[in-house]
Amino acid sequence: METKLLTVDPMKDAEVVHALGSATRIEILNLLRQKGPLNVNDIAGHMGLPQSTAATNLKALEQAGLIQTQTMKATKGNQKVCSCIYDEILIRFDASGTKSAEDVVTVSMPIGLFTEFEAEAPCGLCSVNNVIGMLDVQEVFLDPQRMQAALLWFTRGYVEYKFPNNAKVTGRKIRKVEFSAELSSETPATNANWPSDISIWVNGIKAGHWTSPGDFGDRRGMYSPAWWKLSGSQYGKLKTWTIDDKGTWIDDAMVSTQTIASLGIADHHSIRFRIGIDEKADNPGGMNIFGKGFGDFDQDLVMSIYF
Repeated sequence: METKLLTVDPMKDAEVVHALGSATRIEILNLLRQKGPLNVNDIAGHMGLPQSTAATNLKALEQAGLIQTQTMKATKGNQKVCSCIYDEILIRFDASGTKSAEDVVTVSMPIGLFTEFEAEAPCGLCSVNNVIGMLDVQEVFLDPQRMQAALLWFTRGYVEYKFPNNAKVTGRKIRKVEFSAELSSETPATNANWPSDISIWVNGIKAGHWTSPGDFGDRRGMYSPAWWKLSGSQYGKLKTWTIDDKGTWIDDAMVSTQTIASLGIADHHSIRFRIGIDEKADNPGGMNIFGKGFGDFDQDLVMSIYF
């Protein structure tokens, strides 16, 4: 598993240093590292804190770019879900001069932590242990258990995620951004010859599409659990969108003239990433997203920022 490292220059990153200067906030980070994404009530309960105290400390961690928070639709109203971004935090006085793996920040987003969605049946969610809720009912995408999703699918629609923009916190110039996911088309009973145009939008702007050749069920995915029916979608293709100052690329092929500047990637504290089927797609053949525990690649949706 790739380690996510943040290098902090105490002369420049005072907000990060301040956020780390609290035993309570350190305990919150440790809790999120151990337990995974939690809502504010769960964090307060685990730590024996008033909800207001937990919320105040979470705000400090979020402002420092140390956690990501998602306001997610729940069965009743909304809930704020928090997750830890980094595995390691290194404080060094010459951080601005380092040139190594520290020049990339990678965030792994569980595929169930979407903040917006539209889903047309056939659609559904699975964890590594079971189907979540009911199949072919779009309301299941509101189920709080979606945080555990390792496979999601729909015929038409999209899911949108909010990634933390660590460059905004540190003030570093972005060289390129990559988004990586294991994807396939979606059709009942699978069909290896079922093309689907899968598009991405960054901060609300479309940035190209990839045509998936089909929905694959000829063999079991390398990480797909044994209980998952063989007639279900088993694996996909690992695709990477790269955005730089020249355009947008999929696996080294240019697919859009949208750039870091035109997509406003450096302008906001979060990066909105949407993936789905464009209403005007030539091949609207649905989509599967495979997360950790499903498919051929043991990863969630991954964003990497290069400096």
